[in-house]
Amino acid sequence: MANLNIVRDIIVHELSFDVKRLRLHRMRFIIFPVVQRVMTNSRKHEASASIPLELQEFLCFSIYSASHAFNRVYQPLLKDLNLTYPQFIAMVLLWEQDGQSVGELGQKLLLQSNTLTPMLKRLETLGLVKRSRDSADERQVRIKLTEAGRKLRQQSSDIVRSVRKATGLEDEQFKELRDGVDALRKALECQSPR
Repeated sequence: MANLNIVRDIIVHELSFDVKRLRLHRMRFIIFPVVQRVMTNSRKHEASASIPLELQEFLCFSIYSASHAFNRVYQPLLKDLNLTYPQFIAMVLLWEQDGQSVGELGQKLLLQSNTLTPMLKRLETLGLVKRSRDSADERQVRIKLTEAGRKLRQQSSDIVRSVRKATGLEDEQFKELRDGVDALRKALECQSPR
């Protein structure tokens, strides 16, 4: 319970608002119109004079700071597992589907192989995964969970539950906010050159 209170305090401090008072209507009127505008008017540009140049008005900074707040919430919870957040989400994907290729994991995690490979090597050093060449295609490296990696899943469900509870969001609010942020990311990916 003490960890949960610490986690909640971190989120409240980082986001500068009381998470208990965050309501679904705020998300609908603040975040979702922005997402919808980005998606429907992606080719149109507003005059730069009409956009306020104040940090508190930047949606990107709100998401950036929320991401840091999430990392600070996860960090003490993942410490006992000896995992970083990126390692943890790689493990989550392997718990969903064991034996994925490095390329498949990279695609789902939105990471390049030069970032993903060292992380997977670290997970192998920890004894959580085993990397091996695919017998059908030697170019592919498959990642498989070890027994220790599979056992870690049980401990991890408590971590996810604690973080989700710390957000103060109801299930429907959580889903709508997640979907809105996902839609925003997809809209922005369409705008950025690869």
